[in-house]
Amino acid sequence: MTITPERKTAVIKDNATSKNDTGSPEVQVAILTERITALTEHFKTHKKDNHSRRGLLKLVSQRRGLLDYLKRKDEPRYQALIKKLDIRR
Repeated sequence: MTITPERKTAVIKDNATSKNDTGSPEVQVAILTERITALTEHFKTHKKDNHSRRGLLKLVSQRRGLLDYLKRKDEPRYQALIKKLDIRR
């Protein structure tokens, strides 16, 4: 259900805005998207896992908040991130 450290570093590297960037909204949203995707796959086989479903809803809410912040601060970066991660609006 969690992403591996190797996958996390790859996601950070792909979405970083500078060399040592690990905390920009783009990186945070990308990591949350990976975790959401992993949990979604988990629910295909474990339909009654309601405890993890609560965690999924929390992750989706965190991602939504970060995306709203990015949209408010810098619309072109928001649009680029949505397109890059293929997140539906």
